[in-house]
Amino acid sequence: MLPHAGQINARGERALQPESLRNMSMARIAVGGMQHETNTFAPTRADYAAFEEGGGWPGIQHDGAIFDALEGTNIPAQGAIEAFHAAGHRVIPLVWAAASPSAHVCDHAFESIVGALLERLGRAVENGGVDAVYLDLHGAMVTELHDDGEGEILRRVRAVVGPRVPIVASLDLHANLTQVMHAEADALSAYRTYPHVDMADTGARTAFLAMRMLSTGRRPAKRMHRFDYLTGIPSQSTFIEPARSLYALLERIEQREGVFLSFTPGFPMADIAECGMVALGYGDDATTLDRAVSALVEAIVDAEKDFALELHSPEDAIRRGLVTGAPGRPTVLADTQDNPGAGGNGDTTGILQALLELRAQDACLGLLIDPLSAQRAHDAGQGASLSFELGARSGLAGHAPVRGRFSVERLGDGRFTCTGPMFRGFRMQLGPMALLRQGAVSLVLASRKCQAADQAMFRHLGVEPAAQRLLALKSSVHFRADFQPIASEVLVVKSPGPALADPAEFPWRKLRPGVRLRPLGPVSQAQDP
Repeated sequence: MLPHAGQINARGERALQPESLRNMSMARIAVGGMQHETNTFAPTRADYAAFEEGGGWPGIQHDGAIFDALEGTNIPAQGAIEAFHAAGHRVIPLVWAAASPSAHVCDHAFESIVGALLERLGRAVENGGVDAVYLDLHGAMVTELHDDGEGEILRRVRAVVGPRVPIVASLDLHANLTQVMHAEADALSAYRTYPHVDMADTGARTAFLAMRMLSTGRRPAKRMHRFDYLTGIPSQSTFIEPARSLYALLERIEQREGVFLSFTPGFPMADIAECGMVALGYGDDATTLDRAVSALVEAIVDAEKDFALELHSPEDAIRRGLVTGAPGRPTVLADTQDNPGAGGNGDTTGILQALLELRAQDACLGLLIDPLSAQRAHDAGQGASLSFELGARSGLAGHAPVRGRFSVERLGDGRFTCTGPMFRGFRMQLGPMALLRQGAVSLVLASRKCQAADQAMFRHLGVEPAAQRLLALKSSVHFRADFQPIASEVLVVKSPGPALADPAEFPWRKLRPGVRLRPLGPVSQAQDP
């Protein structure tokens, strides 16, 4: 029987309790990864420089540099590395890379990063061999050539190590899990929280699955079920229903049946055939596994209607927030459709314009990604008052900058360490940053794309988030980990941007027919020939 996932923490400590793992001889385990969440409807693609920059995550790392770059972070590969080391195994670092969500990954970036990973893996196979491979993947990467980026990585890794070496991978909760991924990997395990506060835990859990295969010499039975409806990402948060109860049920089933389960609500902004929600399971006994997966599937089917979520206009959200929010307990407005964590560029101005027009009091918006305006503020200096054209740098049709005079209240270099539950330990490098003010509305500018998901992003410029009446955050859900505890309430705002909150509004072309484009909503039609 497989120990349930609750027995494993981010350091892998409790994973070492089974006698079979304590007595294992040292194994050689290759570790690498490439993370990208692809919004195929977004305006900007991810080139190699985007992975060098990292988008708030560490930039591309090779060989032993991976250890130093990930140390102390809530990153899946770090959880896996700590678990392997704690068990006495040798970790062979390959290549690890991540970039901020965007449109397709450019072929040059994909081939360069994956090629470097495979080259190092091949050398390791030739020089002593590898006993297992762990990969830190997202699960929703689309490249210019490959609709299933992770499936292609797993296929190539399998070709290098052969059929007998266990391959495991951790996945984001928003993975669009494919048949190729399921077939090529011996085990996959996805985050259970959104905001993703359990990323390192998931890496450790995945490492445990690899170590267990090495100790028993057997591969677990596996099952996969695909659902026929999509949900917008704001409604997938595990802070709210129905996801909160579904993941609690998932863990109860694991404990009862002795299996490993995952539920990926999917990333409903990737126009590929296999986009959508999947339940996944692994276990020693096929009959028990079938029973466990069926129980989870039944609950997810029944929860479809509960994934619907109320969306507010900017004006309505601000008016309500000015009543419900107060300094000390701000109302948080989630600018979900311009979320840099879902492919937006963080530069649309719908909520900012509404805040200024309504003369909101004690209001702060961040992060507006506008390197030109941030540099202009630095050139003018703290205390200056000058005219700006803010935002709308992406060139999206129908979007315009906010023009007006603002005072430069504070400047920062964009270098700080995050402190919140999800990004704790992340060493940010967001380029020149500036705090601007017009009336009682303040604005945090940054030069590099990153969603507003950690209070340290505001404190870097002297803004105490809890002291505001209104906080407008360019994020969909990840902000909840650090901001919801201080909020009087959270309002999800439908302001213009490329990360649409309602999947039915996207112009789908490749999605398989018969999928409901929102809970209980319209159905996708036949694909383009």
